[in-house]
This record gives sequence, structure tokens and C-alpha cells, in this order.
Amino acid sequence: MKSLLLLSVVVLLSADVQAQTTNDVEDRDANVTTNLAGAWKLVSLEQPGADGKLQTADCAGMFVFSNDGKASVQIMFRNAQTGSTYAQGGYEASYGSYHIDSSSTFTFHIEGALVRALTGKELKRQYQISGNRLTVTSTDPNEHWKVVWERY
Repeated sequence: MKSLLLLSVVVLLSADVQAQTTNDVEDRDANVTTNLAGAWKLVSLEQPGADGKLQTADCAGMFVFSNDGKASVQIMFRNAQTGSTYAQGGYEASYGSYHIDSSSTFTFHIEGALVRALTGKELKRQYQISGNRLTVTSTDPNEHWKVVWERY
């Protein structure tokens, strides 16, 4: 009887720990999503120039994240002859859904884009929020760019 009672207590404690762990992960993800959610104005975009060195692009833009996992980004380069694979005619626009992978990465699933070859792609991004600034970079070691956004 004692062993059955002990087993019951262990099972209940184990279930409580599992539920608490699940709630902690959900709370963390909700907090991260809440921190990311909103409209962000482009502050700077650095991308490799013809010489391979990072250069600040002359552009403007906005990135919007909703609380329910939708996202949209638009960037207008003032020079239409940009070398970006994400832009066409100096304009970049895409929308879709996103999910948080960790406290420092998210994945943007492209549902539609001006550059149609991007549609259906899963773009994993590193991010950092510091104050009212959001810094986004690629997780792809072959992509060398950095975008800084500021919360509206």
C-alpha cells in the first residue's frame, strides 16, 4: 500500500513538473512573440557591396509582426539597381507567417512576395531586441547583411 501511495505521489509530482515546464515554455514563447509583435520602422540595412564589404543601403521600410503569427515586410531602395535577391526594381515586399524558434531566432514562412521565387521559402532569422531596437540577421552563413528596425 505504501509503495502504491508513493508511486501515486511521484506520478502526480512528475505531471505537475511537466505541466509547469510546458507552461514556462508557452509563457516564454508568448512573451517573445509579444516583444516582437508590432510595427517596426527601418533604421539601417547593411549588405555587401560589389567589393564584398558591408555598405549601408539608402532605403526605407517597415516590418510588421502580429500577435497571432503573421508578418509583412516592405523595403524601398532609393536606387532601383540594388543587388538584393529579395528585391525587384529596388522594392522588396513579402508577407506570411512566422514562428519563434528560440529566444534569438524566428522563421518567416513566405506566403507571397514581389520576387515570386521567395514564395514558399522558410527564412530563418536571428534577432535581438534591445530597448526599442530590433536587429535582424540571416542564420545562413553565406548571407552577410544586417537590418536594424525601430519600434514605431
